[in-house]
Amino acid sequence: MIRSLRGMNDILEEEQYRRFNHFHNVACHVAMRYGFHYIETPLLEETALFKRSVGESSDIVGKEMYQFTDKGGNDICLRPEGTAGVVRAFIQHKYDKKGGIHRFFYHGPMFRYERPQKGRLREFHQFGVESFGLASVYEDASLIMMVSDIFNALGIGYTLQLNSLGCHECMPPYREKLIAFIEQHADTICGDCQRRKATNPIRVLDCKNSACQAIYAHAPKLMDHLCTSCNTDFTTLTLLLDKEHIAYTIDTHLVRGLDYYSKTAFEFISNDIGAQSAIAGGGRYDRLIEFLDGKPTPAVGFAIGVERLLELIKLPQQEREGYYFGAMDHEALPLLLQLGQRKRRSEKTIIEYSAKSLKAHLKNADRVYARYCVVIGANELKENTLWVKDLVNKKEQHIPVDSF
Repeated sequence: MIRSLRGMNDILEEEQYRRFNHFHNVACHVAMRYGFHYIETPLLEETALFKRSVGESSDIVGKEMYQFTDKGGNDICLRPEGTAGVVRAFIQHKYDKKGGIHRFFYHGPMFRYERPQKGRLREFHQFGVESFGLASVYEDASLIMMVSDIFNALGIGYTLQLNSLGCHECMPPYREKLIAFIEQHADTICGDCQRRKATNPIRVLDCKNSACQAIYAHAPKLMDHLCTSCNTDFTTLTLLLDKEHIAYTIDTHLVRGLDYYSKTAFEFISNDIGAQSAIAGGGRYDRLIEFLDGKPTPAVGFAIGVERLLELIKLPQQEREGYYFGAMDHEALPLLLQLGQRKRRSEKTIIEYSAKSLKAHLKNADRVYARYCVVIGANELKENTLWVKDLVNKKEQHIPVDSF
């Protein structure tokens, strides 16, 4: 028997699908309330896009991409994340030259070749937003508020972690101090940190090795080396969140670690999903458009991993809707289909094509959560009527076919 690939799951259980669908309905609705517009980008992109945006030193590019050469000899890959594709589209369609403010949201599958585990798959789904053209920290705060609104609407509890990554003025001198600290402990840090020291030193702060974390607890903190502009923006951000009663903690080891990230970095954390506790993350990336040969444009965004949330989502009580049509006599099926097809133009309608007993039809209508059960038997066919039961108020009646 042929099975799905490891880490690539089907979504077919009704409860799971309802949670998946409810998340997207809520997230898209909130994003549109904030003035964001939907964007769709291809699943396949040139590998160079992610090497230049995510970075060749990252685990995503170095270990996890589904990368291959197509029949035309092109080096391509399945997208491992959403931001790079949106930025590529932004530049390709010359939005960077138009100026102004442009806000997009997206959702869809992403692909990473990593060890499948709870909440982390090789084909997974993300919802994300990207905002271009605003350098104001008020936009950073607005995006954090958007994530908060989404999680509150879904009934998901969280804690928010914040940090500032500085800018092109305060980051370089801090990086030199951090490198000097790392070199003092070069004999005791792990292999990954040794590699990151040379390629992307700030990423060592994100190391999950407990021995390394004990060392980095004493490392210099970027928060203590921010320039006046970065410090003012971070203070403003915390004041804005305080006014909206959004609680947060400051985590000086929260990093993004790529050269184009600056200033605000944030993560939303859940304590209900095991070790993989980050359920959303984002930050400001004012230099990425420039890195990909676009006109320098300030930008900020976030992404939410959908699979990590599914078990946390509190579904609203399902309401009955639409019609169920059933026949008790085979001769009633042509009329049943005609009436059901007419009703489908305006209402959700399910038609049973086998003749069954009234009891069986009522059971089926209840199973599909229909509001009305419409049945035609031999008597209804003779009298040109329909038997209709409202499954909410339990009232039943016969209705002439011509008035239905």
